[in-house]
Amino acid sequence: MDCTQPRAAGSKPSAYNSNLVKREDAPKSYADLARSEVAGKIVKAHPGYSGAIMTATFVLARELGWSYFEKLAQQKVLQVQVGGGPAEKAPAGGSGRVMADGNDYNLLLLRDQGQPVEVVYATEGSPLIIVPSGVFRSAPNPNAARLFQSFFFSAEGQQLLVDNFAHRSFQCASQGKGGHPPLSTLKLLKSDPAAVLAQSEEIKARYAKLFKV
Repeated sequence: MDCTQPRAAGSKPSAYNSNLVKREDAPKSYADLARSEVAGKIVKAHPGYSGAIMTATFVLARELGWSYFEKLAQQKVLQVQVGGGPAEKAPAGGSGRVMADGNDYNLLLLRDQGQPVEVVYATEGSPLIIVPSGVFRSAPNPNAARLFQSFFFSAEGQQLLVDNFAHRSFQCASQGKGGHPPLSTLKLLKSDPAAVLAQSEEIKARYAKLFKV
């Protein structure tokens, strides 16, 4: 992305509980999530409740085909509504030893806090999730909102997101957080938001039928 348009971003990797899963046994690809060894141990978020998971589902269906989700649906998946919060904590707590699609910033923060969470960027690639920001047309204080936007997209504002929330930034002046792999080192799977929106209802219906949720 052009340096003049900095935005916050993240990706959708997998993760596992390092106390319960050996590194050599951990899934390294989306295809590995269909292995019998991880059946009944996977937690996954639902695209009907999360825009980020909707984007990830769109990308993976495009890249891997719906056959991937058909196989995953046979794995006795612990289905949760959204990709943040309880979903990310599931691998750390052991309620789901392997997570299929987490927010990498939440997972990295848990790891930084000493939780037994290891992040896996699948060999097939990780869906890129862009986090935009804007001002409502009817905002009660539009000038203040624009000033905040100006700070938000500045090098200082973007660095705050990187340092405190483990977000990624396209702001050229921002520095990556130590110990976190830069976006430039990851294979990222991109999407067109308009295409995601156009297919969202079909994706939700097909997903719900497969996973019976």
